[in-house]
Amino acid sequence: MVRFFSAVAVIAFLTLAPFVATAFVSLLHTKSYPIITTIATTARRMVHIEAKLEELGITLPPAPAAAANYQPVQRSGNLLFLSGHLPLNADGGLHTGKVGNGGKTVEEGYQAARQVALNLMATLQKELDGDLDKVDQIVKLFGIVQSQDDFYEQHKVINGCSDLFVQVFGSEKGFHSRSAIGTNALPLNISVEIEAIVRIKD
Repeated sequence: MVRFFSAVAVIAFLTLAPFVATAFVSLLHTKSYPIITTIATTARRMVHIEAKLEELGITLPPAPAAAANYQPVQRSGNLLFLSGHLPLNADGGLHTGKVGNGGKTVEEGYQAARQVALNLMATLQKELDGDLDKVDQIVKLFGIVQSQDDFYEQHKVINGCSDLFVQVFGSEKGFHSRSAIGTNALPLNISVEIEAIVRIKD
């Protein structure tokens, strides 16, 4: 008798298993089970951009704090306005000095601008709860280079920031409009300051 009921149980399991599996999969596509939806959403987060950063060997620094009476980022609708960021290294050091004859080289300025890009991304990551995949478009960069009077290659310096955004976010989302200007002085004697406008997903 025990064997009979065991056989019946096995047959019932094999018969019902496909229906149970189908029903469970259907649950994943409904909004009736927020826990399941949350797990699925979390699993999809931090995939593409996180993987790209790892591929490039990049570890983002901590998001920098404001250096004066302002917010590092302000949101308006689905736009993020990032304040001017500094070329602050992870160890707290700054890229300082004028770019041009007798000062920093274009390559040194380029590296300073690249460091600014890392800090901008760190601020974005913090604002977006760690999920840079929420970035829909890098809309615009505004770059300022502390320059010698006869230096005219500010655009090449700010490429350090632009190039990294394109590498990380791709040739569509990372490609942006831009301004690059020179000035005779910047706060804290920094070589470069860059602000950004970023559109995020709804």
